[in-house]
Amino acid sequence: MDATWLTVEEGVRLSGYHPDHLRRLIRAGDVVAVKKGNAWWVQRDSLAAYLDAARQSDDKRRGPKLED
Repeated sequence: MDATWLTVEEGVRLSGYHPDHLRRLIRAGDVVAVKKGNAWWVQRDSLAAYLDAARQSDDKRRGPKLED
């Protein structure tokens, strides 16, 4: 895979989400991902767009749980 794709673990580090939550977003179609073998690969741009929307949302539950 190239730089436009991330493993779930890389997506977790980038987003601050729990791995189970990121997998839920993938299953719901909120984040684009493909499965190669046993591993899910997350499209970087899709995750970034979701994070931007979550940060701009009035529903603060959607944002990542990052420590400042």
